[in-house]
Amino acid sequence: MANRERFYVNPREDGKWEVTREGGKRPSAVTNTKDEAVSRGAKIAKNRGYSQLIIRKKDGTFQEERTYGKDPFPPKG
Repeated sequence: MANRERFYVNPREDGKWEVTREGGKRPSAVTNTKDEAVSRGAKIAKNRGYSQLIIRKKDGTFQEERTYGKDPFPPKG
């Protein structure tokens, strides 16, 4: 089974928000608001196909996960 590429929406110490790819050294995007970061992260993840966007709260804890792309092994039922 193929692994999903993961992107994260994270708060920054300077009050801004960033979108980072798992294992990436630099942010894919830096925005002033969380809504902008979520929108930009969703666009990036959708363009990558089989991917995940993991959104964190301002305190860094998990808030939400979104998945994109067709699941190559959908469950039967």
